[in-house]
Amino acid sequence: MSHIETMNHSFNNWNYTIDDKNIVWLCIDKINSNANVLSADVLQELQDILNEINDFNPSGLVIYSGKQTGFIMGADINEFIGISDPDKAYEIIRQGQKLMDKLESTAYPTVCVINGFALGGGLELAMACRYRLCLKNDRSIIGLPEVQLGLHPGFGGTIRAVKIAGVRSAMNLMLTGKPITTKKALKQGFINKICNQNEWRDAAKELIQSKPNTFKIPFLDQIMNISPLRFIVANMLRKQVGKKANPKHYPAPYAMIDLWLKYGAKSETAYQAEARSMANLMCSETAKNLIRVFFLQQKLKSQGKRDKKIINHVHVIGAGIMGGDIAAWCALRGLDVTLQDRTKNDIDSALKRASKLFQKRIRNPEDRKSATSRLKSDINGKGIALADFIIEAIFEDLDEKKKLYQTIQRNMKEDAILATNTSSIKLENLRVDLKKPTHFIGLHFFNPVSQLPLVEIIKCMDTDDETIHSAFSFVTKIKKLPLCCLSSPGFVVNRILSPYMTEAMILHKENVALKSIDNAAVNFGMPVGPVELVDNVGLDIAHSVSGILGEAFNKEESFSLEPMIKNKKLGRKTGEGFYKWEKNRPIKPKPTADQQKNIPEDITDRLILPMVNEAIACLYEKIVDDSDLLDAGVIFGTGFAPFRGGPIQYARNRGINTTIEALESLEKKYGPRFKPHKGWDNFK
Repeated sequence: MSHIETMNHSFNNWNYTIDDKNIVWLCIDKINSNANVLSADVLQELQDILNEINDFNPSGLVIYSGKQTGFIMGADINEFIGISDPDKAYEIIRQGQKLMDKLESTAYPTVCVINGFALGGGLELAMACRYRLCLKNDRSIIGLPEVQLGLHPGFGGTIRAVKIAGVRSAMNLMLTGKPITTKKALKQGFINKICNQNEWRDAAKELIQSKPNTFKIPFLDQIMNISPLRFIVANMLRKQVGKKANPKHYPAPYAMIDLWLKYGAKSETAYQAEARSMANLMCSETAKNLIRVFFLQQKLKSQGKRDKKIINHVHVIGAGIMGGDIAAWCALRGLDVTLQDRTKNDIDSALKRASKLFQKRIRNPEDRKSATSRLKSDINGKGIALADFIIEAIFEDLDEKKKLYQTIQRNMKEDAILATNTSSIKLENLRVDLKKPTHFIGLHFFNPVSQLPLVEIIKCMDTDDETIHSAFSFVTKIKKLPLCCLSSPGFVVNRILSPYMTEAMILHKENVALKSIDNAAVNFGMPVGPVELVDNVGLDIAHSVSGILGEAFNKEESFSLEPMIKNKKLGRKTGEGFYKWEKNRPIKPKPTADQQKNIPEDITDRLILPMVNEAIACLYEKIVDDSDLLDAGVIFGTGFAPFRGGPIQYARNRGINTTIEALESLEKKYGPRFKPHKGWDNFK
């Protein structure tokens, strides 16, 4: 059939028309969803459609999206959750692979039109098409982020990516999991052409009719794919990955390298091996926990009602590390910000840090200039009267904060919200002299602000609901993750971190090398060890928080930081704490022979289980609403080993009774600080 009248065919998630040139225009528009994902029903319908249109002998096929949100966000992760049998997972993945093979092997040219995010399975589908046409977009929208879920591409992506773009570009995209811009994708061969919004139909027709040659892989990449050289390149890739990911904790990137090393992105066997590898990873504890973390992130984002309060102007008081960086982040996210402190020097230092942040985060010079103009120095505090949100971020002194609030409430707008960034002081103590104490709230950011996504929203039992909703609106507006928790000393994150850092100090007192202490935590999966963390936080702040928590929970100070504080050894900010710091990196001395002998066998449990125990206490006291939110808060606020799923999930995976028994054993050996909290009874 050489010609056919225009026709329209509708499915649940797809619809297609055939034009007078016999080109099939196939639109994906997943039903009851804001974004397209490759769920089982979407894939089955695509299989049926490809079989159906084959009878028409089309001159070409154009696949495009009916969603304004983009092309396809990836596979439907919800369908991964219940799969625990690797053989079942393998069969599902192979079905997907065969579908992509069918798309790739069509006798007619195929064009995929990418109008936004093409991630994971979405990009795999696009790579199965002969041509990929992308609408102009400055954002990073082309990616294979599966590694962030403990997985790798499974619909032939590990093979096609190498075939299409070469091993260097393909491996970088897959191993980092970070998406790239359309311009970069064009340069690397992942897409074939970029066009304007209103030109894509004509551009797609042109590709089908002219059938241009596809991207030619660089000669160096061709050589790298030859068997003898693959071994050398694979070792180089393993070393690069090894700097960021432990193979015991994150096996997926190493699995990708091994697949390429063994099969070289060739043969049917390579696809089968990819499917088997993906199936094993999908059923692993690491992937299940990382997928759980993904959903926890979504849960944090979805919390709270979004009120209609307009937030345009933020006033930050305190231009120290925290206050200055909060101000810079708000300006980065599009808000007008005034930054107040006692001296111009303090503000200027903060503005310099802000400039570095903008330089790093904003590519476009004009956008960078706009962000810079939004952040203004304000020694006299004129911004108080203009601000929708006022954030106090001065040093942790109750009286000084209360004194400052008197000035603020005299000058602030009637409907403005006053928030504190206190890390440990109860809100009830801070708000006693305020005219509207129920409208006062805590917004606790974490250091470094630009890297840690969590913000604790602190409320009292009687905090005004609209104020809480506004806080949620503000936190999500600046693209942070909100965790609502009840006012209590240390709130959630600092309270859970405190025993972790305290135990590190006790181990140091026992002549265990600082480096050995940090290594034990990092080997567990923590991003940094507790000693380095204390140096990063600042010994003065750690001491203050420890004192407040010790008094609140009747805990004796087992290790004093005061001598070091008196000697101005405050950590990274003064160049020396427990470690000396050079170029913002700690210099960690090697343990002596005696120190090596002193490393206790239970060092990991001594560091980690107090955190888990404290997490149970927070749940028991209802500081947070549920264990999922608590796990999410600890992961995104501290970097707690994501592949372990959070402290509560870690206890569940280890076994609740086993965890309690381990704490009891530590209690017998080291004392009452390890006594299991009575809240464990709720988990038995």
